[in-house]
Amino acid sequence: MIVKQVLSEEPLTLAEVKELLNARHEADEELKYEKRRAIEHANRFAKTPAPNSRAVVEELKGLPKMKADIAIRIADLMPRNRDEVRAIYAKERFTLSEAEMDNILETVKKHR
Repeated sequence: MIVKQVLSEEPLTLAEVKELLNARHEADEELKYEKRRAIEHANRFAKTPAPNSRAVVEELKGLPKMKADIAIRIADLMPRNRDEVRAIYAKERFTLSEAEMDNILETVKKHR
């Protein structure tokens, strides 16, 4: 068994994963089941191109009460209304005000 070491770790949006998988897919001739399913999932559910999703994440990180993992989740889901933003924040120990939710929705709308 070959032991591998993790050199670095960075969370990616689904659109960025889609871009990476499709680039690697062109290099591989035969796909294994798991890789094929991952590519199908990324192609089906990525809502914006990779640069747009990264721009959403970077802009959202500047807002108050915003963590990197939540910003990535928002960039993946691209919520359209306050209820969808509330659902993303459901497990957090705090709630957002209407103005904070509107700021998030405006940011998402700019990059849609």
